[in-house]
Amino acid sequence: MKIIKLLLLITLIPFLLMANDDRPPIPYDFLAKKEVQNFINMMVKKHHFKRSYMTSVLKNAKLDRDTLDRYTGRYKVGTTNGTWERYKAHVLDPVSLKKAKKFKKKYYKTLLRASKEYGVDMDYMVGFIGVESKFGEYSGDYRVLDALATLAFHKNRMKKFFKSEFKHLFLMAREQGYDITKLQGSFAGAVGMVQQVPSVFRKYGMDYNRDGVKDPWSLEDSIGIIARFMHKNGWRKDALVAVPTEFKGKRYKGFKTSHRRTLPLTTILKHGIKPLKRFNESKAFLLRNRNITHDDIWLGARNFKVLTRYNNSTSYGMAIHLIAQAVK
Repeated sequence: MKIIKLLLLITLIPFLLMANDDRPPIPYDFLAKKEVQNFINMMVKKHHFKRSYMTSVLKNAKLDRDTLDRYTGRYKVGTTNGTWERYKAHVLDPVSLKKAKKFKKKYYKTLLRASKEYGVDMDYMVGFIGVESKFGEYSGDYRVLDALATLAFHKNRMKKFFKSEFKHLFLMAREQGYDITKLQGSFAGAVGMVQQVPSVFRKYGMDYNRDGVKDPWSLEDSIGIIARFMHKNGWRKDALVAVPTEFKGKRYKGFKTSHRRTLPLTTILKHGIKPLKRFNESKAFLLRNRNITHDDIWLGARNFKVLTRYNNSTSYGMAIHLIAQAVK
């Protein structure tokens, strides 16, 4: 569970926020930093990498200013996670939902196998892959080496986490036979169709299509990865996920909304929130999606929390839920 807790912090980013900006990575002398030399020494001694290899890789690494900007200063929505309007525009638009239905049809046999083996709902696996890579269309164009080297060795609010991920990047590359200088992914160093940082791929990566390779860019392998993740985090097949509500007014000004804590259902009902469908749990997450003109308020069940364990965001979980509803 330690890896999952770290994963909550990083908020793995859906495809719509991954495109690199107009400031490409620039040359930087990482080897001049004592911290980098200590890292090389550790990798040589503890993990038995050749010093010449470590030196050549770090010499090749560049400073990614865009990546660093996202994790320095005060957190702002849109830097490492999207607004609800952006999710609606990019993964809940009619074209994307049509692609979701085609994806489900094309990979139905694999989805069905994963659903049965892991006891999870296939429609939510479709939702995960839609949000993370738009069904395989986009998995990031940042060089992972630059992103993680920058975040591992420059001051930022998650430096300790990224330094650990930089270590796992080398281990992952060696285990999988990757050229570490050519791997591409998100600005947070996540790779593949369901955007996993190296430590998470090393834990959850699998050869689900049985071709002899654990491939994070394989959609079939990614279906298995997400199914395993959902199962390990307590998903209950066919159980409630979220229910829409109605309330007076356009903006909700009652209880604090959050996917991190629940409220008694009786308390929620007493304060004028009316579920539009049956909600059969005694407690609920009170969830808000902020639109330009109004708020949507939802009641989230225990399954909803599982969605946010992959990305610590109400909007992220709701996007997956609505894709799943659209493909049922």
